[in-house]
Amino acid sequence: MYIPKHFKIDDDEVIYDFIEKYGFATLFSQHRGEPYATHLPLMLNKSDNALYGHVARPNEQWKDAENQQVLVVFQGPHSYISPSSYESMKAVPTWNYVSIHAYGKMKIIEDENVIFDSLNDLVNKYESPDSPYNLNDIEPNFIQGMSKGIVAFRIKITKIEAKAKLSQNHSVERQELIIKHLENTSQQDSLQVASLMKKNLLKYK
Repeated sequence: MYIPKHFKIDDDEVIYDFIEKYGFATLFSQHRGEPYATHLPLMLNKSDNALYGHVARPNEQWKDAENQQVLVVFQGPHSYISPSSYESMKAVPTWNYVSIHAYGKMKIIEDENVIFDSLNDLVNKYESPDSPYNLNDIEPNFIQGMSKGIVAFRIKITKIEAKAKLSQNHSVERQELIIKHLENTSQQDSLQVASLMKKNLLKYK
């Protein structure tokens, strides 16, 4: 990924927090000699520096992705930045966003206990605390039967590239104008980008 020095994220904890918050990712690999992508939720296990997930068994990406160097893209909030928010119109539009690229080797998981644990972790992450749904309460035979329809995998992370393009290459004054402009919209992505820009500006104050 192209990352100018202004936009590079070096802090591992910031990167891990981002992956955990925006866990719905895109998995890229080569399938039958062509680029192939699957959109899916992934779980980060920091202790073994790996990502866990699964695909539907009919999705043949898994058949040749094992042991490939795969790419996982985590995309966060993003927003169009209009020059109308600047102090001068002598500028061009741009786009602010945060994105993490994780590279690694995929390994298919066969162990039923590991598969269940990865599914359970995923359910527990996204179910609300007061939800009545709990994977441990479901009939084991049903879970085992449904699990036959998926292929679970682990991606050992070998490299991470992290980029936060939040107008850091502009003056603090201009960044504040952009934030004010974004906060006047009702779009959630724009509001989230404004929040991230505010947090980034705190480093300079």
